[in-house]
Amino acid sequence: MTQRIAFQGELGAYSHEACRDARPDMEALPCNSFEDVLAAVRSKKADLAMLPVENTTYGRVADIHRMLPESGLRIIDEAFVRVHISLMAMPGVQIEDLKLVRAHPVLIPQAEEFLSRYGIKGESAADSAGAAADIAAKKEMTVGALASDLAAEINGLHILARHIEDHAHNTTRFLIMSRDAEHDRRGDHGMMTTFVFQVRNIPSALYKAMGGFATNGVNMTKLESYMVGGSFSATQFYADIEGHPDDPAVQRALEELDYFTDMLEILGTYPRDPRRD
Repeated sequence: MTQRIAFQGELGAYSHEACRDARPDMEALPCNSFEDVLAAVRSKKADLAMLPVENTTYGRVADIHRMLPESGLRIIDEAFVRVHISLMAMPGVQIEDLKLVRAHPVLIPQAEEFLSRYGIKGESAADSAGAAADIAAKKEMTVGALASDLAAEINGLHILARHIEDHAHNTTRFLIMSRDAEHDRRGDHGMMTTFVFQVRNIPSALYKAMGGFATNGVNMTKLESYMVGGSFSATQFYADIEGHPDDPAVQRALEELDYFTDMLEILGTYPRDPRRD
């Protein structure tokens, strides 16, 4: 039986590209929303979920950190996708024929220099891969799309220009989630552990809680806060650290953290991706 990995967006989206790169043997299942992605795994319509969590240009993906602990799923891997933007159109169309291009509003500013050079206007679309599919379906000859090479391949569009993004560093980090945790694995490039916690209502609780990671030499690569339950007084923290909970140093740091928290939940332990370097 073919296994499935769910993602948010249309076929050809960057999340679909992440699925194909990280799990080429699995069937990609497109979903309308992040909630639908998580629900697909919980209901066993899919085996894994591919979720974007942060981008080097635009920061964290809204709502994802809040959804992870509520999902009931566990992180088993991370994946990085370099966001390469291609300009595509119907076969036979030249760049000079284009009056406008459609893409997700996040992509258009990233190709501003290229579009300005050719005098092409950008028009926002709900989804870049969806914009490519729409152009192919309607056979529009004066409209292009900014999307991935995969979107052009799927929809039979011709790529007029590749890698037209203004900045060469734009990368999205994804988390791969499963119904079951995989704590026994060890990665060739080390391990990552992700967890959420709420500190106790005592003076300097966060400062003291973080001290255990410093004194035990555990590298914390991310620490973000967000409100829970619509309250300004209830703050939850999301953290990524290098290492495995069974490592003595990590174990000591988490024990110290636990002393200063009302809630501590490990969302996953997974191999560190070498593309972090």
